[in-house]
Order: sequence, then structure tokens, then C-alpha cells
Amino acid sequence: MSTYYLPEGLPQPSSAPDGLSEPYWQGTRQNKLMIQKCRGCQSWQWGPEWICHRCHSFDVVWEEIQGKGRIYSYEKPHHPVHSALAGHGPYIAVLVELPEYGNVRMLGNLLGDPKQAVPIGGTVEAVFEHHDTATPPFTLVHWKLV
Repeated sequence: MSTYYLPEGLPQPSSAPDGLSEPYWQGTRQNKLMIQKCRGCQSWQWGPEWICHRCHSFDVVWEEIQGKGRIYSYEKPHHPVHSALAGHGPYIAVLVELPEYGNVRMLGNLLGDPKQAVPIGGTVEAVFEHHDTATPPFTLVHWKLV
């Protein structure tokens, strides 16, 4: 029996070939949630880009943030989107807004009973799920209600 939220056999996440998202994935391995911040205009951004979404500066760095936010939206997929999910639905995918970081939004799974009520605006925190026996090892970020 798997100890993972979703069954094994799904495609493994990885950094893009250009290496842009590598600091995010390295951070997850250390239980750190990383997003980008522009040194020019001080705005936060997610997903990763080579330039700032707001001022177009190339002076964008990765910074660790607190993995706390609120549920902005959600969906409960019932039909398998991959063969490894056959017979495993539904699950809850949430869009989490991070108010302390410019209201950046990140996607992830909401842990717990897939039949639970999902409160829009509910407070969540990041949970790191390590897949240490995978080749190469990786870590997923899920969310749980607090």
C-alpha cells in the first residue's frame, strides 16, 4: 500500500530543460517553498520566468517563503487524467493564494477526505511529500487545511 496521497506511476515532475525551475525543486527536497522575487520592483511571482512579470527586469531571484495561504478555488476531478489514477478518484486540486507574497497563486492537492467540504478562503499550509525511492528522488507540495 502506498503512503503517498496519489498512487505511484504518475509522471515524475522535474525541472524544465533550461533549469529555470530547479531552485523550486531543490527547495522542496529541503522542505522549503521557493518562489521568485524581483529585486527591481520587489514583486513576487509564480510560475518561474527569466524576467519580472511586472517591470520586465532580469534581476529576479528565488526566495524561501512561508507555506501558508488561503484557498482561492478548487476542483474535484472524478475521472482519471492518467492511467495510474484509474479507480483512485476523486481527489481535490486547489488553487492557493499567498496573501503575504503579492497574492501569488499556486496549484496543489488538498490532503484529506476527497468528499470534504472545501472552504473558499480557508487557511492552508504546505506539506512536503518526499518520494525518496524514485529515480531521481523528488518532492511534491500538497496543502492541508489548518
